[in-house]
Amino acid sequence: MAKIEGIRIANYRVLKNLTLGKLWNTQHAQPLTPMSVVIGKNGVGKSSLFDAFGFLADCLKLGVEEACDAQGRGGFQRIRSQGTDAPIEFEVYYREEANARPITYELAIDRDASGRPYVSRERLRQRRSHQRRGWPFSFLVMNDGRGVAWKGEVPGQQINEAHGLFAIESLIAQLASTVPGEESAETEVVELQDKRKLGIATLGALKQHPRISSFRKFVEGWYLSYFTPDAARSLPLAGPQRHLNVHGDNLGNVVQFMEREQPGRFQSVLNRIAEKIPGIDRIDTRPSPDGRLLLRFNDKGFTDPFYAQQMSDGTLKVFAYLLLLEDPQPPPFICIEEPENGLYHKLLEVLAQELRKHAETGRSAPQILVTTHQPYFVDALKPDETWILEKDANGFASISRASDNEIVKAMVNEGLTLGGLWYSDYLDRT
Repeated sequence: MAKIEGIRIANYRVLKNLTLGKLWNTQHAQPLTPMSVVIGKNGVGKSSLFDAFGFLADCLKLGVEEACDAQGRGGFQRIRSQGTDAPIEFEVYYREEANARPITYELAIDRDASGRPYVSRERLRQRRSHQRRGWPFSFLVMNDGRGVAWKGEVPGQQINEAHGLFAIESLIAQLASTVPGEESAETEVVELQDKRKLGIATLGALKQHPRISSFRKFVEGWYLSYFTPDAARSLPLAGPQRHLNVHGDNLGNVVQFMEREQPGRFQSVLNRIAEKIPGIDRIDTRPSPDGRLLLRFNDKGFTDPFYAQQMSDGTLKVFAYLLLLEDPQPPPFICIEEPENGLYHKLLEVLAQELRKHAETGRSAPQILVTTHQPYFVDALKPDETWILEKDANGFASISRASDNEIVKAMVNEGLTLGGLWYSDYLDRT
């Protein structure tokens, strides 16, 4: 399964220039671990970081203008960092498989003359086989909705970044002159009707662009948890559903799907989940007379079951997260914001361990990113999977990895926990 090794975010809210992990031009850096956790005080930018991933996914699904307005973002000017006229930029460095050559996706979003956001630059690039140094070669490069795409597995050409749009227009002219009136067998000139849509959204739907298609499917598969217990308490119409949605209001439908499609695995999964939720003995579903679905929890010591509408926020939240992890076809990338809300503190370490176990198990394991400010959750973490987000004197966010601090690493090796060190301000630089 594809894994993100690093990401750079620029000019997005308080994330003026933030890099996590490894990029194509920072090969000395360590890549992101299977589970990465971002910790920090209130107001340092954890929600902005979580939303940056959601914004990038929304740009693919909806287009950049709609993405700027979605999820209550308030438009381009509200999400662009204050005091800058530079575009919002993303750079994602990822591998489709563990042994595959990494691919870099770059996106820049700016305002046009009318003040509306549009895609000003977009590129996918990858080093050629056996290439260890030098600039990667582009197989999609676009400026202002116009550019060139290389078909199939053709490596592409080097683009002179210093010349920007001129280099692309020169390349287009060169391709046109090579085969008068036609595109070459390996390349095609592309021009989008709508500059507010991503090139990967259009070209990723075509068979002749398999690498673009792979990246599009990867981003489309991202799961950002907007789970709310009240949504999980709703009474959905009975009917099995394969995957848990981002709000969690189809919990019972997913359980019903597992019960119908995977009866052999179903009860063992629910038993494992029940073991991790204090007091729960058994979980199942029951259709109501009006065709809706009731999710039932059998509490130890009670004969009659409790229904989801009667369960605590914490119980429903833990159940939803564990059910998500038990999905036989999990999302490739899962983001969870502050899972500690509503949870008993002793459950937090269990949850952190479960998230790590599923992130590190097998080739199809999801990659997981969590934001938190709860020391009990941090107690279960390792230094290399822990990132500390803080605000600089200029009001913008900065980030560092706990494993980069030799004193912290030494303290952890001596048996101290990261949560305790954070509570004692050993992880803060300010």
